[in-house]
Amino acid sequence: MNVRLQVLKYLIADWISASAAWTFLFIFRKTIPEPDKFGYAIDIHFDANYYYGLFFIPFFWVMLYIVAGQYTRIYRKHRLRELSQTLVLSIIGVMAIFFVFLLDDQIASYKNYYQSLLALFFSHFGFTILLRLILTTRTVHRVHRGDIGFNTLMVGGNEMAINIFEEIQSLPKSQGFKFLGFVRVNGVDNLLSESMPLLGTYKDLPQLIVQKNIEEVIIAIESSDHGYLENILNQLEGTGVNIKVIPDMYDILTGSVKMTSIFGAPLIQINREIMPAWQFSVKRIVDVSVSIFALLILSPVYLLIAVLVRLSSPGKIFFIQERIGKYGQPFNIYKFRTMVKDAESEGPQLSSSNDSRITPLGRFLRKTRLDELPQFLNVLKGDMALVGPRPERQHFIDRITERAPHYRHLHKVRPGITSWGQVKYGYAENVDQMIQRLKYDILYIENMSIAVDLKILIYTVLIVLKGSGK
Repeated sequence: MNVRLQVLKYLIADWISASAAWTFLFIFRKTIPEPDKFGYAIDIHFDANYYYGLFFIPFFWVMLYIVAGQYTRIYRKHRLRELSQTLVLSIIGVMAIFFVFLLDDQIASYKNYYQSLLALFFSHFGFTILLRLILTTRTVHRVHRGDIGFNTLMVGGNEMAINIFEEIQSLPKSQGFKFLGFVRVNGVDNLLSESMPLLGTYKDLPQLIVQKNIEEVIIAIESSDHGYLENILNQLEGTGVNIKVIPDMYDILTGSVKMTSIFGAPLIQINREIMPAWQFSVKRIVDVSVSIFALLILSPVYLLIAVLVRLSSPGKIFFIQERIGKYGQPFNIYKFRTMVKDAESEGPQLSSSNDSRITPLGRFLRKTRLDELPQFLNVLKGDMALVGPRPERQHFIDRITERAPHYRHLHKVRPGITSWGQVKYGYAENVDQMIQRLKYDILYIENMSIAVDLKILIYTVLIVLKGSGK
């Protein structure tokens, strides 16, 4: 599967559709509304306004589709969902174009407004859905033929796993599952080994998902093994895979689930969407915009702090350290140095409020959160967001997950410069405080929205202005 090529196909199709709709509208306006206004036929010639629109209008539509998440999960599109989403976005986009570009037209009556509006809507929706359905239908057929498959791992090797595997394999049309193997749950469920390789136990799930590039996980465990379910789901958190379970587990699962039927093999898909795709897009746009603005406007502050850090104590200006981000991927975090040189020469250590390693300037920077300013660069790079759980080092993650395995929930999203737990508790001084802060970070993820982000940012700004950080 070539995801980038598939996305490019949809981009080109949407650009062509928007261009065709704009051309149709231009000819329509020259043919009906303008003769009604001026009383004579208008000679159709493509002027500068047409060519400006031929670039900016398709660009507007593509940006709208990107914000709405139309180019994500590109091989998992459904035709009915494609139809409904395209209809809604066409209404939104057409209304925006109408009020910006068409409302100042010279018209004979308001009937001409309605004519132009309907002409734009039906032409744009018609062209767009036609080309999209052609691409989506072709993809669906390739999945059904088995040309496209998603690497799949079975959790459990018992009779239930065998039954669901045989049922899926016997379907006349492939559903896209490409089984690479299974993992055991209780140590004795090996019945599936005759059909696919045994790859380990459920505790190996995070490593196997990375090594085998797993996209789908089907959990098939007996009722006697339900005690393992929470641990299995904790292992899968933050990996980004699609999780499906056998229907009779429905009553023991918490959270939002979505029922899907694969012909004769119904499965329950756990709904892993934290926010709608359009909100994630808006969040990312805000992150990038604010970061660029901050890096430009606060450049004198950056320069001043850099000079003060250099003069205050020996050592580098910036503190660079590896942290763990979304889906467990490591990245380098940037901060202004607030501690003495070689502060961790004896190994990883958390700082406390009276830590002798913190310089006098560093204490001020920490209280005002100014030491975090270089992380706007991390946001631009895509490692972090403005708001999200604070990233930790692998050393402390290992210690936390020994006592709180649900810490892996935090890896579902990008870590942030500030967080709910950071606002409430400040810097954690020990693992107990990390675990205490963890529940607020999980609450943030479960209630994640643009509105919540805004509230956390406001409180963070107040902390910076008051210098009341802990």
